[in-house]
Amino acid sequence: MTSRPSWWGRKVRQFRSHLRARVAPTEREGLATWLTPDQLAVFDSMHVADQRHGLDVAASLRATGPPDPELLLAGLLHDAGKGDVGVWPRVAFALGQRYGSWVWRIAAVVPGWRASIGRLHNHAEASAKLAAAAGCSIRTVALIRHQDAPEERDAGERLRLADEAN
Repeated sequence: MTSRPSWWGRKVRQFRSHLRARVAPTEREGLATWLTPDQLAVFDSMHVADQRHGLDVAASLRATGPPDPELLLAGLLHDAGKGDVGVWPRVAFALGQRYGSWVWRIAAVVPGWRASIGRLHNHAEASAKLAAAAGCSIRTVALIRHQDAPEERDAGERLRLADEAN
């Protein structure tokens, strides 16, 4: 019997992954075979940690179900709207999700963090808009927009679980 990793364990792993994130040139080149130039530009605009995360989410989606190009694209670009907010606002945001919005109110007094916390809060909508502007399908945009509360039961839940696992 396997147990689910604790919330703290997942967050520590995510923190380390953020600091060590890299995208190999061959991985980036491979994207050019299935992304349009506009979609590739969105990927290239992402922070390297979000690029790595998107690649890992897409790999998980490939490994856990039938091929679905729209879902894979959603997995790759679902965090495009976060921008370069920095690792510490991300930590504060995660703590706020876990322990309550009072954490965000305290974090907001740190110069520059109010905007970062806001961007993290609204990243799904911002990511969906970037995907739409890059020519992604309506379905891909919807999967990204509703990543935290999937409307499409099967694919949306696969995206949510792959995101959580990576």
